[in-house]
Parts: sequence; structure tokens; C-alpha cells
Amino acid sequence: MGLLRMGADPDKLAWSLALGVVVGMNPLLGSTTLLVLALAAAFRLNLVASQVGNHAVYPLEILMFPVFIKVGAVVFATKKLPLEGEALWGAAKHHPWDTTRLLWSWEWHALVVWAVVAAVALPAIAMGIEPVLEKMARRVQQRKVVAPTL
Repeated sequence: MGLLRMGADPDKLAWSLALGVVVGMNPLLGSTTLLVLALAAAFRLNLVASQVGNHAVYPLEILMFPVFIKVGAVVFATKKLPLEGEALWGAAKHHPWDTTRLLWSWEWHALVVWAVVAAVALPAIAMGIEPVLEKMARRVQQRKVVAPTL
């Protein structure tokens, strides 16, 4: 219960969810849970909300992985990726660490592209979510005030 209440105001919840979403779609497969936990703890954000955001975008992480890899290859003018399609997904799924080591030059280029996207997306997502959370908080407060006491 303490984790749920930590940083429960709309502003911190918005930043917590946004952090989870942005980190949750980074191209370093298998790193998101621990990275989100570390960053949320470091910035004193809501750990539960950040993990909800992280896990909610898991399909987006899978969809964005090849996009970040390809954009990174274009931006840094690297050769074509040695693995494609099913071979890449199979390697990443069954041997994520070995695949990351094999593809490290493409991976760090993708991470740079993701970091630029994240720097823009994080505040945009937080600012977009905050009004919704504030409205929800007001509704909860109104229900508490109106609720009959026994």
C-alpha cells in the first residue's frame, strides 16, 4: 500500500506513467523493468505507476525495435543489419544478451535515436496525462465529500 501512495499526486503520477512509457519502448530488449525501477526510485516517482506504463507499452517496444535500429543505421550511416526478420526476433527472444553483443553497434545507434525521442516524448506524455489525472483526482475527492457516513 505504501508503494501505491508514494508520489500519488497527479503531477508525480503523470511523470511516473510517462517515464514507464518512454523507458518501456527503449530498443535494449529485456532492460526496461530494472531501468524503470531505478529511474523511478532515483526521481522519487511512483514505482507502481511507472511499471504500469512500462508494461502497457511492451507491444510498442517490440514494434519500435526495428524502427529504432533502422533509423539509427541511417543516422549513423552504418552497414545493413546482419540479421533480419524472423532470425533477428528468434535471436532476441531466445538469446537477448548474445544478440545485443552481436548487434551492439546497431543497438547503441538505436539507443541514441531512442534517447532523442525520449527527451521529447517524456515531457509531452506527462503534460498530456496530467490534466486527465487531475480531473480523476477531483472526482475522487468529490465522491469522498458526498459519501454518506454511517
